[in-house]
Amino acid sequence: MGSLSIWHWLIVLLVIVLIFGTKKLGNIGSDVGKAVKGFKDGVKGAEEEADAKQQTPSQVADKTTVDVEAREKSKN
Repeated sequence: MGSLSIWHWLIVLLVIVLIFGTKKLGNIGSDVGKAVKGFKDGVKGAEEEADAKQQTPSQVADKTTVDVEAREKSKN
């Protein structure tokens, strides 16, 4: 009596479809999918931003930075 059989779940699903309709359920599914995608994009952007902040100045070079070892090797 404690667990629900497959027939119980089918009846619950049928009642939900009758109440909301298939079009409304499709729209809800689409909205949830968009929300999950937006959440994943937000998390990915936050991780990339955190990675950029963790780089030390020696890892980030600009056009005015000169590698001394490379310059010495080219003289030899």
